[in-house]
Amino acid sequence: MDILDLKGRIAPPDEGAMKAARDHWNGIAKPIGSLGLLEDAVVQIAGLTGDPRVKLDRRAVLVMCADNGVVAEGVTQTGQEVTALVAGNMTRQDSSVCRMAQVARAEVIPVDMGMIAPAPGVRDCHVRRGTGNIARGPAMTRAEAEQAVRTGIDLVGELKARGCRIVATGEMGIGNTTTSSAMLAAFLGCEPAAVTGRGAGLSDEGLKRKIAAIERALAVNRPDPADGLDVLSKVGGLDLAGICGTFLGGAIHRVPVLIDGFISAVAALAAQRIAPLSRCAMLAAHVSAEPAAQKVLDVLGVKPLITAGLRLGEGTGAVAALPLLDMALAVYDGMVTFENIGMEAYEVDLK
Repeated sequence: MDILDLKGRIAPPDEGAMKAARDHWNGIAKPIGSLGLLEDAVVQIAGLTGDPRVKLDRRAVLVMCADNGVVAEGVTQTGQEVTALVAGNMTRQDSSVCRMAQVARAEVIPVDMGMIAPAPGVRDCHVRRGTGNIARGPAMTRAEAEQAVRTGIDLVGELKARGCRIVATGEMGIGNTTTSSAMLAAFLGCEPAAVTGRGAGLSDEGLKRKIAAIERALAVNRPDPADGLDVLSKVGGLDLAGICGTFLGGAIHRVPVLIDGFISAVAALAAQRIAPLSRCAMLAAHVSAEPAAQKVLDVLGVKPLITAGLRLGEGTGAVAALPLLDMALAVYDGMVTFENIGMEAYEVDLK
């Protein structure tokens, strides 16, 4: 089945389950709506799964790893060897996301979507060994982008079969803030300077090179903003395509997926362009410190649970949201109701 046909496999949220979840929240002995976005997240998950009895006891972090040819344009502080180095650290539970995931009780799964140098122990799903330089031509073929997207979809299906209830997105790929900014500029039809940041800490000159590389990429490749796969294949990356597939997989397999930072959010936007209903599976964990991070969340129509200036990547921001959801469910599942304590319930203010 063509990826573009997958939209027919995505059902809208279950309104009955959402109403039941909201009614349950409103019956708990506390001010109505007082847990804000945490209540909304539980209601959204109920609608996605079709069950107001929300459980998130098993969780995983899919970290999509790939290298990007645009590094040749001098848009990064480090070389591509760092991608495999950090991915390898993840297999030894010795990276930032792994340490945080231990606290959040989440399994970290690094996935090689297209690293130049394979790392032992990393799940091998590579489509090709690194992408092309987008400033000179397309990142990959459309068929390669579709294969990477389908890999993300299939991995979510595999995790669900293992009992996973929520997936956090993560990435590792030197140069992927450049590809993400290129994709966002393509989707929004805006100047690259408006959506391009310093990534891991570029100098002023480095930032100029990055913006110039994105401008050339858009001029050379002319991606179609209405076609998510076209944008992915021409100016994106294999890590972004895999994350895009993760969001589509969440919608197809009815598993909530946490948006991490800027890169993950751009991949989510690609998924939404491919299948608008995929939005039902997306939960925004945080708003990152990248300049265009809030912009892309606004375009997606999602509100972040955390505002903490995070910009580490790897899925760390998504993992940081998991304990918040655990605490929300502690109230949702275990709190006494107005009826239990013989108190008149608060009324919903419909004004």
